[in-house]
Amino acid sequence: MKSDKWIKKMAAGQKMIEPFEGKQVKNGLISYGLSSYGYDARLADEFRIWTSTGNVVIDPKNFAADSLAEFKGNCCTIPPNSFALGRSLEYFRIPRKVLALCFGKSTYARCGILVNITPLEPEWEGYITIEISNTTPFPAKVYANEGIAQIIFFESDEECMVSYADRKGKYQKQTKITPPKITGTSPVR
Repeated sequence: MKSDKWIKKMAAGQKMIEPFEGKQVKNGLISYGLSSYGYDARLADEFRIWTSTGNVVIDPKNFAADSLAEFKGNCCTIPPNSFALGRSLEYFRIPRKVLALCFGKSTYARCGILVNITPLEPEWEGYITIEISNTTPFPAKVYANEGIAQIIFFESDEECMVSYADRKGKYQKQTKITPPKITGTSPVR
């Protein structure tokens, strides 16, 4: 696990996180910025909220992207027992010897609002598409320009053989909220 000094150095020298906040910002907000062993990423003001009703099956191989309503604003209300997609305000460039993990912040988790844990693989770059689940039977709010997830960085002693960039990962350099997508062909079963 990497310390705040390492993160600050990588953010400044290799533009690993842009924009970068070099200290923890609170002041009545859900905190964001540099922490002791990670970075608390902010939520941008762009959302895609699940709105479909009726007998719909959510299928990652055939996702009904038109079931996500676009919304832009400082506060997003997620319907009960539903979800929304957002994106990080920060753009990330993960070095080849680094793996980062994105965890939801406990402030939201204590309200039944969960962020999916996801890896940021070596040499992945882009805005993080953030999956936000409202597990409660009530509408739930999330706030743009405030903390949504903590990123923890792990550096290896050696470089990986094949990075996310090497294999031309399907979510590489994403600049907007990206619903699930499948590439290639499936094996015959």
